[in-house]
Amino acid sequence: MAKIGIIGSNGRMGAALVAAIADAGHALAGGIDRGDDPGPLARAADLLVDFSAPDALEANLDAALAENVPILVGTTGLEERHHYRIDDAARDIAVLQTGNTSLGVTLLAHLVREAAARLGPDWDIEIAEMHHRMKVDAPSGTALLLGQAAAAGRGVDLSAHSERGRNGQTGARAEGAIGFASLRGGTVAGDHSVIFAGTDEVITLSHRAENRMIFARGALHAGLWLLAQPPGRYGMGDVLGV
Repeated sequence: MAKIGIIGSNGRMGAALVAAIADAGHALAGGIDRGDDPGPLARAADLLVDFSAPDALEANLDAALAENVPILVGTTGLEERHHYRIDDAARDIAVLQTGNTSLGVTLLAHLVREAAARLGPDWDIEIAEMHHRMKVDAPSGTALLLGQAAAAGRGVDLSAHSERGRNGQTGARAEGAIGFASLRGGTVAGDHSVIFAGTDEVITLSHRAENRMIFARGALHAGLWLLAQPPGRYGMGDVLGV
C-alpha cells in the first residue's frame, strides 16, 4: 500500500485522485493547496502528485528533494524555466512530468509521432482541442504534448514550427507548420484531435475524455510505476513503453 500526497487537493483533479486512491486500496497521505507548505506532506508520503499551479512548482520540487520522494508533475502551463528546474531535480529523484495522465492520450501521442514520421511536410498538421469554460491555459498541455509528438516525428523544433491564434489576413499556411486551435465551453473534460490533411485525403486521430476519472486513474497508475524507478526524468510514454 503506497501513501500518496496530493498537491492541489481541492481542485477537480485533486478530488478525482482522492477517489482513485481509495478505489485502488492505497492510502492518502494528505493534501495541500495554494499557500500551504509542501514539506510536511512530503515527509508523510511515499509519492507526491502535483496538480497545482506553475508558481508552486519550485517549492514542491524542493520538498520532494528534501525528503527523497518521487513526484509526478501534472501541472499544465509550464514554461521553459520550469522544465529546467525539473531537469535539475531529476538528477536526484524520480520525476514524471506530463501534460496529460490519460493512458489513451499517451498512446495517441505515440500514434501521432509515428504518423508524422511517415508523412511528408506536404501533409498539414492541425491540433484542435476543447475544454470546459474554467480552463485558464491555452493551448492545453495535452495539445502541446501532441504537438511535440508531431514535431518529434518530423525531427523539428515545435517552437519554430507552431502556428497559433490565427486572425485576419494571415497569408497562406506555412509548409511544415503545426497549427493549434483551442475551444472553451461547458463542462467538457477534454477533446483532442490531430488532423493530417493531405491532397484529397485527411487522417484524423482523436481522443475524447468522457470523465475526469480517466486522468486520476492514469496518474495513479503512472505514480505507482514511478515508485520503482531510479532518479531521472520520465514521461507517460515510459510508463507504457512507447
